[in-house]
Amino acid sequence: MDITLAAHNVAIPDRFRDYVDEKADKVVALAERAQALNVKVSRENSSRGPASQDVVELTVVGKGPVIRAESRNSDKYVAFDQALDHLIKRLRRAKDKKMVHHGRQRPESLSELSASGFSDIDITPASVEVLRSVATGSIPTVDSGDDDTEANPTPVVIRRKVFSAQSMTAEEALDHMELVGHDFFLFIDSESGHPSVVYRRKGWDYGVISLQ
Repeated sequence: MDITLAAHNVAIPDRFRDYVDEKADKVVALAERAQALNVKVSRENSSRGPASQDVVELTVVGKGPVIRAESRNSDKYVAFDQALDHLIKRLRRAKDKKMVHHGRQRPESLSELSASGFSDIDITPASVEVLRSVATGSIPTVDSGDDDTEANPTPVVIRRKVFSAQSMTAEEALDHMELVGHDFFLFIDSESGHPSVVYRRKGWDYGVISLQ
């Protein structure tokens, strides 16, 4: 498995690279067919609020769904360990689902997963007040590529990403959503052929929105 380490706005010492290589053995043990482990470390500088933090993003790429986790901390080593813990839990979940298809064990139901509060998902959703403010325009938004944070100091950042469309069922999309640790997942519904999104609702219920 190839290990790539990228940095943005932060210096990466050789000691950290060795630390990543050593810990990557845990990923190899759970994802034997993985082709690459991508590690991205970036520095979030804040002019107000808490001190600057290091954000560590881990992505496992290979045959099958992409599995991702991230964490942030003032110490990049702590952030990496936390992200790795989340990643390992998701890798185990993916491996368990694979074993289920071979009749080896029963899968966890959504009620069982929700009982644990999806503790392996590191997500802090925006409050209703913030979302309403963004919708009405009272809080402006900036593109993530805009570095002029002093001229437009806002906590809301829009990150733009483009992915290849994937055809699958809503149930498969839900599995992918949990593996990447997001609140939603875009896909092409294999039954209707419509662009759709599965998303997490309040109370750990789920919904599907489709475009006709």
